[in-house]
Amino acid sequence: MDALQSHVESHRSQHAGWLRAAVLGANDGLISTGSLVLGMATAQAHPSAILLSGVAGLCAGALSMAAGEYVSVSSQADAERADARIEADALREFPEAELAELTEIYVRRGLEPALAREVAVQLTRHDSLAAHLRDELGIQEHLRARPVQAALASAAAFTVGALPPVLLAWGWNGAGLATAIVASTLVLLAVLGYVAERIAGGGGIKGALRVLMWGALAQGATALIGHLFGVATA
Repeated sequence: MDALQSHVESHRSQHAGWLRAAVLGANDGLISTGSLVLGMATAQAHPSAILLSGVAGLCAGALSMAAGEYVSVSSQADAERADARIEADALREFPEAELAELTEIYVRRGLEPALAREVAVQLTRHDSLAAHLRDELGIQEHLRARPVQAALASAAAFTVGALPPVLLAWGWNGAGLATAIVASTLVLLAVLGYVAERIAGGGGIKGALRVLMWGALAQGATALIGHLFGVATA
């Protein structure tokens, strides 16, 4: 017992869910809002219009992320509840067949048939539905879909990512706003990609290069559009 208490492992995959959501939201907020503000700046729009576009992009993007995540995770939650009802009905109507099914799962995982049967019996006695959801369907309680939590987390991550270009548009006076947005956005994207890969157990450089590539493409496209439309309407 002492050895077990002193031996604590921290696996990177345990952070996969929240890390993916946080990185996706912040990355999306930074790229989309930064590119939107950049496009308006290269179009020579009035500073108030640039700021308004940034704020509107932040609000619309955060709500869009929340709605998309809520709908997506709600669908997953609906499927999990449906599977739980199916398993509960099967356990009530065919307990021996479900016990045999659970036993076979443990045999395929490497247990001897007799031991597999005993494990299945004890887990069924403890919580039969949880055992089948976990070992037959891969549904675990701490990984169950939570739509509201996912929606709020995605909206918050997007807002954090979108704030730097909006604050820059609000506080910048004079020329050079487009250059400042490009530089700050690319630096923040590199930091975000680096930190995300480091948390996941990687070196960090590849993560930084990945987001830098897509961020540069997005900013280049919106800057070109802003320049073309700005010249056309001047």
